Amino acid sequence: MSNFNIKLINAERAKAMLTEYKEQRKNSIPRLAHPGRYILPDYKMTRRRAAFKIVKHTFLTPHYKSYVALDSDNGHTLWLHNFGSLTEALFWLETGLKISDTDSHSNYKEWVTKHTEEIEAFKNLLRDRKKKAALKKKVK
Repeated sequence: MSNFNIKLINAERAKAMLTEYKEQRKNSIPRLAHPGRYILPDYKMTRRRAAFKIVKHTFLTPHYKSYVALDSDNGHTLWLHNFGSLTEALFWLETGLKISDTDSHSNYKEWVTKHTEEIEAFKNLLRDRKKKAALKKKVK
């Protein structure tokens, strides 16, 4: 099992988190009910009016092999970023860096080498989840 303290979530859970965050922004000291680090697979944030609204002009829409990383670990703020690979999303959640950040490219390669087993475990978890979802669809 993965040593990363990151959870895979579905669109309904992401929507609930975003709604809670919007409601909490009105408070002087927001306290999120489920702080942590999450990845929503097969979705991306876009400016196109599709799926559901996140903020004023940003929407969350289904997009195969795309990942939205959500970080609310401090319990007060929710950061979201799009990623084209699960490994890049894990890297950002674990280090706070994107591979495009200055001086992080070499760190990214070292990090991937150091965490190969954990990354593979996370990818297997995602594959298992997708297989279970596909089986449920077949049964219905």
